[in-house]
Amino acid sequence: MNSPVFSVSPESKFRAWSSSRLLSPTILLATCTSFAFASDPSPLQDFCVADPESPVLVNGVVCKDPKVVQADDFLFRGLHLMGNTSNNVGSNVTLVNVEKLRGLNTFGISMARIDFAPMGINPPHTHPRATEILTVIEGTILVGFVTSNTENRLITKVLEKGDVFVFPEGLIHFQKNLGNGYALALAALCSQNPGVITIANVVFGSNPNIPADILAKAFQTDISVVSQIQSKFKTLI
Repeated sequence: MNSPVFSVSPESKFRAWSSSRLLSPTILLATCTSFAFASDPSPLQDFCVADPESPVLVNGVVCKDPKVVQADDFLFRGLHLMGNTSNNVGSNVTLVNVEKLRGLNTFGISMARIDFAPMGINPPHTHPRATEILTVIEGTILVGFVTSNTENRLITKVLEKGDVFVFPEGLIHFQKNLGNGYALALAALCSQNPGVITIANVVFGSNPNIPADILAKAFQTDISVVSQIQSKFKTLI
């Protein structure tokens, strides 16, 4: 016996095509949402101004009594002021995180002003808890980050005024002012407390020191070279 033949109307074909077209964005949205939950948790109230005086230890900061919250709890002044770049690296980062702006607590955001002296650098570092997006306000800045092992690929770009660049969470990155004048950038980070690990400082300036023989093997150099570098970071501790 022959199998029955079913005809499909043009309308049915269009509905099936439309459904498949809608399914892909839906899957993408669900995937993006799952990644969004990987950052700071969403607030469960209108606000949770940080209370640094609380003796309670939590993963984050305890909320201040909302009845005594004032407008100043949501205010930070001074981001228009240039930071002091008279240091060994020729840069200054003014970070506005939950320690500086208590109203940021539970909102999962922070920002920073980065000032550069001529040819100054923001040395290789990483933010263990945040992705960073950077905007050049003034100057020409070389930026870059390195992918994780084992590829260790360096991705760099020269940015001009108005350009925007993103540094993935946890990856080592840097910036350098290529100009002979001062440069300025603003950065936004997806954590109220993104943290920062400056590679040279933690490797050669830890307290106490990482044993020199370990670093000598890791960097394929002599112990005397490691000890000399470590001595330069003693003054930074």
